[in-house]
Amino acid sequence: MIDINAFWNDAKSVLSTQIQTISYEVWIDKLEPVCFVNGALILSTLSAASKKTIEQRYLDLTKEVVSNLNPSIQNVEIIMDVQREQYLKKQDSFIEDEGFVVKEQPVLSTSNTSAFLEKYTFDHFVQGKGNEFALAAAKAVAENPGGKYNPLFIYSSVGLGKTHLLHAIGNYIKKNSPRTKVLYVNSESFINELIDVIRRSSENKELNSKFREKYRSVDVLMIDDIQFLAGKEGTQEAFFHTFNDLYQNNKQIILTSDRSPKDLQKLEERLRTRFSWGLTVDISFPDMETRIAILKSKAAQEKFNLSNDVASFIAENSTSNIRDMEGFLNKIIFFSSLTGHPVTTREIAKEALSDFIEEKKESFDASSIVATTCKYFNITSAEIIGKKKTKNIVEPRMIAIYLITEMLDLPLVTIGQIFGGRDHTTIIHARNKISEDVKNDTRIKIIVSDIKNMILNR
Repeated sequence: MIDINAFWNDAKSVLSTQIQTISYEVWIDKLEPVCFVNGALILSTLSAASKKTIEQRYLDLTKEVVSNLNPSIQNVEIIMDVQREQYLKKQDSFIEDEGFVVKEQPVLSTSNTSAFLEKYTFDHFVQGKGNEFALAAAKAVAENPGGKYNPLFIYSSVGLGKTHLLHAIGNYIKKNSPRTKVLYVNSESFINELIDVIRRSSENKELNSKFREKYRSVDVLMIDDIQFLAGKEGTQEAFFHTFNDLYQNNKQIILTSDRSPKDLQKLEERLRTRFSWGLTVDISFPDMETRIAILKSKAAQEKFNLSNDVASFIAENSTSNIRDMEGFLNKIIFFSSLTGHPVTTREIAKEALSDFIEEKKESFDASSIVATTCKYFNITSAEIIGKKKTKNIVEPRMIAIYLITEMLDLPLVTIGQIFGGRDHTTIIHARNKISEDVKNDTRIKIIVSDIKNMILNR
């Protein structure tokens, strides 16, 4: 007999990785398991509006997850809580356990193919100036795995679309070349599997060969967030041999990270070198137009009519990553569903997002930008606006100037006065220098992003 609460908790664990956090917490997490009826999982909710939304947006995915966990359960039904007793009277007395996934199963799975989220496709990836090269490279690899872009290394800050591209590649290959073996794992799963193999190899001599077979028999291997291998010598050793075997056999390798290979300092040199053999592309934070286009696309997928005014408001207040922006959109959608009124103006959008934006977006000025930059570099305000020209002072000074020009609408002469009466040409030079470095130097890009987030979330 299946424990329905434990079963639903397992299903929710999977759903939480496939549904936006706010949407999951609002619609899925609050569902209560009732019973099994005619091989269907019955879930209850309190409101008719909630029932309708879940059935329209999440029922198909929930059915898929549930049937994958236990093939004997092929349907999911959402009911109102007041119907609970009615369904309990006709619940199934027994559900077959065959195929049910237990939590205690070994970490190592021998499957060398992956399922990909259907919503993550190239068609749903909005192209902009910050991601056009990464998108083109991903499409080229999907069309010709193991070709000239091997390995493909994609890097960016969190929440800018790396994982979307991996799933888009996987979906494209599965559709156009279904016999191709494509394996997608994040680095944490790779590490955990290797640790489990090492721990249990004394009792099961075949685990080492199964581990090698799993990762070396694929046609395309994707590792998400490869930076987490840094500092783990045993894992790096295993991946080094896996990489070599795949590369020598013209198998496609695709890696993502939060920084470029040369900036993964705790990663072995031989790996960093290999990661640069193919093509390295980055994704930068999207500009205003692209952010609006992304919001429009996401809203269309949710069948929500997003006005230009509200889209602009969300985009203006989303300054860290796309996931936060999507979170704002989900809250707007939820607010509209809850109140029964469309969110069509900035005023209503501001009300819907008041808990987020009012707390996070405080006013800032040039002095706060300078102070935050000084705090980041552990230098004083006197040093940053003074005359010293040592590298440890000049770089922070130029970054602070760049941030002021980017975040505030101040005349160049005024900015020059803030920095000890410097000429406007000096301000232009600093702005242009850091602007170029942000495009070409990952270290500067990360620093600028970090300070900007500190300023906006202070």
